[in-house]
Amino acid sequence: MDAAGPRSSLRGALCSLLLTLMLFSFACKACKKVIFNIPSKLEADKMVGRVNLKECLRSADLIQLSDPDFRVLDDGSVYTANTIVLSDEKRSFTLWLSDTKKQTRKEITVLLEHQKKVLRKRHTKETVLRRSKRRWAPIPCSMQENSLGPFPLFLQQVQSDAAQNYTVFYSISGRGVDQEPLNLFFIEKDTGNLFCTRPVDREEYDIFDLIAYASTADGYSADLPLPLPIRVEDENDNHPLFTEQIYNFEVPESSKLGTTVGVVCATDRDEPDTMHTRLKYSILEQTPRSPGIFSVHPKTGVITIVSNYLDREVVDKYKLIMKVQDMDGQFFGLMSTSTCLITVKDSNDNAPAFKENTYEVSVEENAFNVEILRIPIEDKDLINTANWRANFTILKGNENGHFKISTDKKTNEGVLCVVKPLNYEENHQVILEIGVGNEAPFSRDSALRTTTMNRALVTVHVRDQDEGPECNPAAQYVRIKENSVVGSNINGYKAYDPETKSSNGLRYKKLHDPEGWITIDEISGSIKTSKILDREAAIPRNNLYNITVLATDKDGRSCTGTLVVNVEDVNDNAPKILQDYLVICKPKMGYTDISAVDPDEPIHGAPFYFSLANTSPEINKIWTLSKINDTAARLTYQKNADFQEYNIPITVKDRAGQSATKTLRVNLCDCTYPSQCVVAKRSAGASLGKWAILAILLGIALLFSVLLTLVCGVVGAKKKKGFPEDLAQQNLIISNTEAPGDDKVCSGNEFMTQTVNNSSQGLCGTMGSGVKNGGQEIIEMVKGGHQTLESCRGHHHTLDSCRGGHVEMDNSRYTYSEWHNFTQPRLHEKLHLCNQNEDHIPSQDYILTYNYEGRGSPAGSVGCCSEKQEEDGLDFLNNLEAKFTSLAETCTKG
Repeated sequence: MDAAGPRSSLRGALCSLLLTLMLFSFACKACKKVIFNIPSKLEADKMVGRVNLKECLRSADLIQLSDPDFRVLDDGSVYTANTIVLSDEKRSFTLWLSDTKKQTRKEITVLLEHQKKVLRKRHTKETVLRRSKRRWAPIPCSMQENSLGPFPLFLQQVQSDAAQNYTVFYSISGRGVDQEPLNLFFIEKDTGNLFCTRPVDREEYDIFDLIAYASTADGYSADLPLPLPIRVEDENDNHPLFTEQIYNFEVPESSKLGTTVGVVCATDRDEPDTMHTRLKYSILEQTPRSPGIFSVHPKTGVITIVSNYLDREVVDKYKLIMKVQDMDGQFFGLMSTSTCLITVKDSNDNAPAFKENTYEVSVEENAFNVEILRIPIEDKDLINTANWRANFTILKGNENGHFKISTDKKTNEGVLCVVKPLNYEENHQVILEIGVGNEAPFSRDSALRTTTMNRALVTVHVRDQDEGPECNPAAQYVRIKENSVVGSNINGYKAYDPETKSSNGLRYKKLHDPEGWITIDEISGSIKTSKILDREAAIPRNNLYNITVLATDKDGRSCTGTLVVNVEDVNDNAPKILQDYLVICKPKMGYTDISAVDPDEPIHGAPFYFSLANTSPEINKIWTLSKINDTAARLTYQKNADFQEYNIPITVKDRAGQSATKTLRVNLCDCTYPSQCVVAKRSAGASLGKWAILAILLGIALLFSVLLTLVCGVVGAKKKKGFPEDLAQQNLIISNTEAPGDDKVCSGNEFMTQTVNNSSQGLCGTMGSGVKNGGQEIIEMVKGGHQTLESCRGHHHTLDSCRGGHVEMDNSRYTYSEWHNFTQPRLHEKLHLCNQNEDHIPSQDYILTYNYEGRGSPAGSVGCCSEKQEEDGLDFLNNLEAKFTSLAETCTKG
């Protein structure tokens, strides 16, 4: 279907031929094969026929074709998309109908055949087809809004070229026909005349998009559907309306000319961009009427200030009646009104003012925290706002801070108070200059008009008062050296009478002296030391010791002051080491740190000097001290140090030479953490405490058992048979003299002695020999039996005790009982074993005596007293260290 107008002659001829030759054929049942009879050639956009889609699938919302040379409309009309030439007698394609919501699909097979019969015309005569001009009317039309009729109102006529040769029926669809508003339009199916049945409101429907159809009596679409838009012409039937009935705006009273107050806005439902919606704003009325302060822009509705007479103190609210009119404000345009309320906000454009310029008031001296004057002011700005509330300031006269002025929030008055006592003797009167302003800053224009702050003068007269003594200054300082002699005189506290400026007639009393260090003279106020001052004992703050003093006049009036004693430090304290007991885990910890403090002043304190005190050579070999800083040192041990607890005396000295020595207990422990040794030590201590009494009793019993055994052994030895002298001479050889001399032999039961005066008696069995050596008798201890070097090593004996030590009888280094108890059992056992040999042949390593080689030998004991027997071999020598190998070999050779 095309719009009305001339078409090309060729296209018209083909259309007539199509209408003449096309035969409509429909299947009786839906979704079955549909056959169309067509010419052997069809141009593009030619109708082939119509398929009844609703009979096949009424809910179809998707139509698809298998042949791209064809297309189908929603009403089932099939058109050619390209030029079609039927080379065979038949051609077919499939048309698919789908319902995507229900997921259903059906298909229709369309079969195209060569035309077998000719369409018949309305008249009985048959004529030859000719080319003719197609006309498919009408031109787009419009209708007037709110038309008065008469109804039905004729709009236009729709015609199709097919009506020249066939009977054509017209129909329409769209909004206003089969859509809301229903039945607004209808068309005469025979003539194509289009009518409207009632008035239309453009603001509701501005255009109707109708579609016109032309079809034959048997349902054949004679032409393509024709879009038929019907436009509704606007009529100025709507008044412009403001968006609000009442507008509320606020504007500061100090606003400049041209300041925007607010914007009013109106709308019109008529057609946009026409005179019906061209609006104009204006102010109908202002209340109060004069002066005219506001103006509105006729196009935008912006209200601005056009006068400088905006003053809240004169008028605080304005009412404007606003008008808006369409047709650009012409007299015949439609209009409406609205109310605009404008509130003038207060600005700080009025400075506060004193009601009087001068004030006078009096106050007694020494009075404070008292109100002496209230100063009222006037301010025209809005009450209880920052523009109205006053701020008072003392501009001059309060350099000493005696006065304070504040604002009474309720009355807005200035309240002047004395906060620091006044002194009549210093000043009889004070003149204050008071200024006043507001909490809020002045507006810019007002600041130009008000260049100075409002001021007032207040004269304060000070009334004299008979006063007591004055302690001024409240704190007075004196210096006393620490450890000063008791009774030392020092200047004390001085108060005075403010009237006479003298201290005569005043009496002094000590109120508080924490340590009782001083006494105060009642008349002069001077002080004496009653004790030796110890700065470190009292621990004064910052070396200052405070004493409270009371000064009283003859009338009993008094004042209190503080005498601050600056205690000067002397170097009377030595530095003190903080640590007492330390644990070092070897080898994880190679050292430990110690620190010291000095309660004296820093000038008498650090740096400290640490050193080992007079200690044994063993301590000096193992432990060393090194400096870390001024107050600490590092104690380091040698790697060969044994695991044990050491007592290490350490001396620490300050810079002035004061020193102190302290013995540190240092536990060199095999541990990972020091706490492990501490815990172990505590556990052991607890166990010892539990069994202490029992252990002591058992130890005493064991000691008595040993003594009893020794006594029994001595007695038994005396009863045994003595050794022959030749045998004794073979076994007991005394060779402890460097010079030639006679060897003395002692048998097992008898002992020969030789002294200087030959007066000594013999002792048998315990002494190896008594030799005259420089007037001093040298006695050698001999170990026998199974007391070997290995047993000596196990008991940590020195060389002297293990190999037969050098005993000096004069200084009683060893007592007789010690010699007897040590040697007697061993010698008797050795002799007894020798006596059991049937051949009486002495062993090469039986009893050998070695000369004394000096004390403190690092080699330890060298006694080799074992017998060379099968049951008592020399396997123990395998356990000796390398340094004893040579000596052991010598011993075995005899």
